[in-house]
Amino acid sequence: MRLKCGRTGRQRKKKKEKVPGSSNVNRSCEDEYIQLRRWLRKRGFGDRRLRPVEFPDTGRGLATTQSLQPGELIISLPEKCLITTDTVLQSYLGKYIRAWSPPVSPLLALCTFLVAERHAGDRSLWKPYLALLPKTYSCPAYWDPEVVTFLPEPAKQKALDQRAEIYDLYVSSAPFFKSLQSLFHENVENILTYDAFWWAWCTVNTRTVYMNHPQRDCFSAEQDVYALAPYLDLLNHSPNVQVEAAFNAKSRCYEIRTKVRCRKHDQVFICYGPHDNQRLLLEYGFVAAGNPHQSVYVTKDIILQFLSCKDQQLKKKWSLLRENGFLENLTFGMDGPSWKLLTAVKLLSLGREEFMSWKKVLLGNVVSKSNEHNGKELVKKICFHMLDETTNKLKEISFLKCKNQMLEDHLALVEALRTEELKILQTSANILQNVNHVGDE
Repeated sequence: MRLKCGRTGRQRKKKKEKVPGSSNVNRSCEDEYIQLRRWLRKRGFGDRRLRPVEFPDTGRGLATTQSLQPGELIISLPEKCLITTDTVLQSYLGKYIRAWSPPVSPLLALCTFLVAERHAGDRSLWKPYLALLPKTYSCPAYWDPEVVTFLPEPAKQKALDQRAEIYDLYVSSAPFFKSLQSLFHENVENILTYDAFWWAWCTVNTRTVYMNHPQRDCFSAEQDVYALAPYLDLLNHSPNVQVEAAFNAKSRCYEIRTKVRCRKHDQVFICYGPHDNQRLLLEYGFVAAGNPHQSVYVTKDIILQFLSCKDQQLKKKWSLLRENGFLENLTFGMDGPSWKLLTAVKLLSLGREEFMSWKKVLLGNVVSKSNEHNGKELVKKICFHMLDETTNKLKEISFLKCKNQMLEDHLALVEALRTEELKILQTSANILQNVNHVGDE
């Protein structure tokens, strides 16, 4: 039921317009947030140190209503507010999950619960929380295939794998879904649709916090580490923030403490982990500008473009790199090519008479001046190739954004990712040029 707009309503409207000293919009007086706070209070959460605010740069988040000192709690959310597999087992789904064989995964249980509760609408005990969940998501698993093609190759492949994973889980779960028919008045196939399941999977993947649960026979062997945390999940990510987050077994609350001082009215951030932008985009649907963990990945296919097919030792070289863990995480960063990438290209640049010294290369030793030179030239060619490719992709993205406004939001995310990678490749190119100039002198 919507609240009437009397004097109180007008006061709320004034409060909503701006947070003191900023252009941020206070959302705490909107009906959906009022209903959520009332619902949370009934479950034991009454803290008022945070309020929902719309920020111009990060969108919806939480701001402090008072200053916080290092070590202070940012938020303490009671277990009764969390959606976990315990929640699912205690619900109407519990007996069906316990009776089903082979056991369902914790992820499948949570996805099924979310779809069923959203279908229940006003009858759902979790409606105030479900009403605030996004209707769609910005992670690549939700994108049009045309947009996915503009991602860097490693991210594109992972996005396609994610999409396939969701589809395979949905198809393989059809018999379990049918077993739930007695819970619904209409055909279960019209409720647990692929689109609904897709939404639920992305909800769990993007919004859960880590909470370890003991292994139970009614679930498969996959780790049970998910917890949906209403209100707490409004906190946005910053790669530079320092917090402690964990479930407190004594207080039976999920707690987050700040390690730094937070000023009154500032947005409060948490850190999802030391993730690069490709992972942030794939898992959470956003890109962090100036991310200190950002890097640009170099694939085997890119390196192969600059190697001679006449090298009879090439196959063995690749084999040695694979066996010694030098084919993963070959990257460029803001400090230039990684040691792993430089080592890999030096091994690939070994001449026939130098090949027996491959162990020295992996240990970081110099084999010869010519090998050092050839390795640097190879990594330089790779860098400039990726720089050109990224520049061209950005031009294509810009053109498509103007041509197809329906794809504009998702294209903007790829553009942001590519732009951050362009900065790294430009910096790496400058470093490699300077290294060559010093060598020439």
